[in-house]
Amino acid sequence: MAAFLVYMTAASAEEAQTIGRTLVEERLAACVNILGGTQSIYRWNDGVETAAEVAFIAKTRADRFEALTHRVKELHSYDTPCIVALPVVSGNPGFLEWIAASAAPGTKG
Repeated sequence: MAAFLVYMTAASAEEAQTIGRTLVEERLAACVNILGGTQSIYRWNDGVETAAEVAFIAKTRADRFEALTHRVKELHSYDTPCIVALPVVSGNPGFLEWIAASAAPGTKG
């Protein structure tokens, strides 16, 4: 089973919490870590913007990434939210098995 760490940002801690809880409750992610406040500098509409954001990371199965992305876009306040997957190339086998089981569709527990 291939695993992803999915890096995302939100406009507030509350938004990150809402999205993170939904992803775990719906088994789209095994776990979400909310990293806290960040200062973002980015190009938008031909200008350079600065904003406070909250970074968060979901641990999920690679085969759940498309559904996770769709759900985050439904819940997110941004028109174009940051959702990027980083493949896990190695890790603690027991932990990776936990991700696989916890983010499996149609399971309980």
